[in-house]
Amino acid sequence: MAALIEDFALVGDMRTAALVSRYGSVDWLCLPRFDSPAVFAGLLGEDEHGSWRLAPAECVAGRRPAARRRYRGDSLVLESEWETPGGTVRVTDFMPPRGRSGSPDGAPCVVRVVDGLTGSVRMRSVLQTRFSYGRIVPWVRRESHGGNRRPDRVVAVAGPDSLWLDTDADTYGTDLTTYADFTVTAGQRTALTLTWQASHLRPPPRPDAEALLRDTERFWEDWTNRCTYNGPWREAVMRSLITLKALTYAPTGGIVAAPTTSLPEEIGGVRNWDYRYTWLRDAAITLSSLLRTGYHEEARAWREWLLRAVAGDARNLQIMYGVAGERELAESELPWLPGYENSRPVRIGNGAAGQLQLDVYGEVVDALYLGQTSGLSSDDDGHVLQMKLMNYLESSWQEPDEGIWEVRGPRRHFVHSKVMTWVAADRTVRRLSRLPGEPPVGRWRALRDEVHREVCAKGFDSDRNTFTQSYGSRELDSSLLLIPQVGFLPPHDPRVVGTVEAVQRELNDDGFVRRYPVEQDGSESVGGDGLPGGEGVFLACSFWLAHDLALIGRRAEGRRLFERLLALRNDVGLLAEEWDTGRRRQVGNFPQAFSHVPLIDAALRLG
Repeated sequence: MAALIEDFALVGDMRTAALVSRYGSVDWLCLPRFDSPAVFAGLLGEDEHGSWRLAPAECVAGRRPAARRRYRGDSLVLESEWETPGGTVRVTDFMPPRGRSGSPDGAPCVVRVVDGLTGSVRMRSVLQTRFSYGRIVPWVRRESHGGNRRPDRVVAVAGPDSLWLDTDADTYGTDLTTYADFTVTAGQRTALTLTWQASHLRPPPRPDAEALLRDTERFWEDWTNRCTYNGPWREAVMRSLITLKALTYAPTGGIVAAPTTSLPEEIGGVRNWDYRYTWLRDAAITLSSLLRTGYHEEARAWREWLLRAVAGDARNLQIMYGVAGERELAESELPWLPGYENSRPVRIGNGAAGQLQLDVYGEVVDALYLGQTSGLSSDDDGHVLQMKLMNYLESSWQEPDEGIWEVRGPRRHFVHSKVMTWVAADRTVRRLSRLPGEPPVGRWRALRDEVHREVCAKGFDSDRNTFTQSYGSRELDSSLLLIPQVGFLPPHDPRVVGTVEAVQRELNDDGFVRRYPVEQDGSESVGGDGLPGGEGVFLACSFWLAHDLALIGRRAEGRRLFERLLALRNDVGLLAEEWDTGRRRQVGNFPQAFSHVPLIDAALRLG
């Protein structure tokens, strides 16, 4: 039986991340990067597809969860405690930021520290390493040190990868699994570390677990002390910021949407996508959230990633890139994995990368403008890039596209895409107006006005007093909630109020909102997105609604919705992409940056 998505917590080192269940099992870990093949893929299959369980022996056998767990203060150091008839024990899980003191030459490392709190507890570690998303069983051997009294090391090797297990506990192997059985009493501590190294390199040095723990705590303490937000929801905002930091690929500044692939939007369904990449659609809101909470260094790194990733011909702008700016994200399926709760197929790569989504041009230009006006940079490269994007958009904005939600059906004239075209023109006018001399503002002002007129004429349903998903349609779309947030119309414009109320009414599901209508008709969806099945309510859109309610003067209602959304977080403050109102559980990839960033943004508006 798979753990619920909300049963997982996140640990990471700003280059990759692991999911640890409340049962003490690491069921997902890609090494050495977020988008590398998984060495633990049990999340999308069974234990034999890769996992590392560590808990009291009786709890491993009976799959008993920890009695309680928490992050240690404002950090990414996870503590889980079990109570047994013989005593109480705590397991501390973390991944040290690479290159810090005590880390093995900057290699990725999972550290698990067992502390006896009371009595005496028999512990068991069950390590099943499976490279290449659970498909490759490695060759496992011991590395002894002759006269050296230090314990043997256990190394698993397959192709380019090797994993090194270091512990003072005795280990043994059987049935393609490495075990360690040991006892801790009150005051005793045993550490286990697992380090990845390219198999052709020299063995990594043994990690110093004690030093790594101290240094990791110090890192997070220093980082969180920079936060300038002190509003009523500081705990939720701080946890979201920590999660955003954990999803950042430190060498480049790119932020992945989630560290997972193929966690389903509908249990048992086919809407299973790889989110281990960096999307442009949330560029501006991410930059804004980082700047407004005191994280200028991260905002600058994110902007620099953006400049590098989108460099080149404006016609070739993608909606997403790899964490280092890679463009080739070919989508394929992994038939040997049964999927999370039999949700097939399991996919890696993302075919939506090649779609035309005109809204991303507006996102990029908005982010460039925000970076310039906030003092992050005033370089010429950003200006040159912006004008290249605008030259392309000027000749292409009237084309249909796949829209913000990456529909896999026919292209349409999505209202949100046109609104973001207006944003691009508007921010260009504003930026040029700040320059000395007489910059060519008139050309872009004319484009801005033309787009605005067309959207209001073709994308608005006057009978219902609401904007619609696309020109000529009657369907609604939650992306319309962004109209007042980006400044297309003022919040108290009757058309904005009507749109907010229509979305709240027609896309409502238990007080939250869906992205767009997706209904069942036999086995096929009739929502026009080209995919069968349904999905949960989209948490980002529900945060947008809370934000909009405040904008149109219904702040108390917005705060109530915001509090309901916060209640959907799991016990350690994390959110997936969606919420299944029928099953009352989180669904979609986890944890999801596109849920946590709107949380921060809404808190700043509502506070």
